[in-house]
Amino acid sequence: MPKRTSPIYERPAELLQNLIRFDTTNPPGNEKACIQYIHGLLKEAGIKSTIVARTPGRPNVIARLKGEGKAPPLLLYGHVDVVSTAGQKWTYPPFEGRLVDGFIWGRGALDMKGAVAMMLAAFLKAKAEKANLPGDVIFAAVADEEAGDDFGVSYLVDKHPDLFKGVRYAFGEFGGFNLSISGKRFYPIMVAEKQTCWMKATFTGPAGHGSMPIHGGAMAKLSRALHLLDTHQLPVHVTPAVRMMVESLARNLGGASGLAVRQMLNPALTNTILKALGEQADLFSPLLHNTVSPTMLKGSEQTNVIPGEVALGLDGRLVPGAKPEDMLRELHALLGEDVTFEVFKAEPGPAAPDMGLFDLLGKTLQELDPTGIPLPYVLTGVTDARFLSKLGIQTYGFTPLQLPEGFNFSSTVHAADERVPAAALDFGLKAIFTALQKFH
Repeated sequence: MPKRTSPIYERPAELLQNLIRFDTTNPPGNEKACIQYIHGLLKEAGIKSTIVARTPGRPNVIARLKGEGKAPPLLLYGHVDVVSTAGQKWTYPPFEGRLVDGFIWGRGALDMKGAVAMMLAAFLKAKAEKANLPGDVIFAAVADEEAGDDFGVSYLVDKHPDLFKGVRYAFGEFGGFNLSISGKRFYPIMVAEKQTCWMKATFTGPAGHGSMPIHGGAMAKLSRALHLLDTHQLPVHVTPAVRMMVESLARNLGGASGLAVRQMLNPALTNTILKALGEQADLFSPLLHNTVSPTMLKGSEQTNVIPGEVALGLDGRLVPGAKPEDMLRELHALLGEDVTFEVFKAEPGPAAPDMGLFDLLGKTLQELDPTGIPLPYVLTGVTDARFLSKLGIQTYGFTPLQLPEGFNFSSTVHAADERVPAAALDFGLKAIFTALQKFH
């Protein structure tokens, strides 16, 4: 007799491999073939889905399963576009989705085709097994998260908000993966995130011929500013979401470690404690400061012309609740007034988090890993959650993975040799499927 093959929803690793094999590098995106593949799986499962697109080559697909009407609709969403692999040296080709040594290798394995595979698998499983769903469950695979979101969730929220009518909570990126701190296993669940504040800084001075050096000009001012940004932090800010995260961590660590962590919430001691934490400070420092990373530079068009104006691109990130004017005030205090700033992209993030679903998600993870400790988590980056928050929707970063000890999630995302343990996807599928049935 021929060997029976289990349905695709029971094989999230294989589903991820299929998704990785679509090169959806953004720009330009080219998500259409990947979205059509997902659309086909939904159709085969007998689930009606809708393609919604600003332009034909950048579509999104949305589907809904009917629930019992005892709870509001729950949204599962994830993007299928990925960042570039240019200039990276990979052990295995980034768009082959190879299974080697128990890992699925490829661009998007973590960000975020792996999560899409788990969500889609849970959605298909709920349909096939006639799961008891307290409320409707909406699944959305979207485009263009990695490069501005003109074609993805931002477009859907602005032009098709009816698709999300009644939704209060959503699962998106990132959270639910294990992280070891002081010998304890935590599962951070994203409940808030920082905000984008992209700027251009302009320095001016006398221009001239390259053969006649000018001292103290635009380039010198730029050099001084870069040095100050490299050696100084902006002021400490303890926001409610970060306070909740740090207090939860301190309480669960207990003892001297917990006491030390809690001192991060004292602005007079914050930077001292962060310095003492070493590499682990990288998890907390961006959450306690507005941050600025110099990323782009434009000076003279010719080697032999000393520029009278130099422009520096700055990737600024605001702590939750801060405003662009707060950033500008802090930058002027550090760099002085001999520089002008232009904020060219500022997007407010989600409001203070609605924690109504956190305990349920935490208990779901603890059922699968009784040693795990759920932790509310604030993300240093931004996600599509900022757009859905305009509709009053709270996103939880709930893409659960049980990772092997020593595997660094953060440093593997967007990097060469991005990969995910195949077994971790099974863990995530179980967690998401369980949560769908317990949601209320």
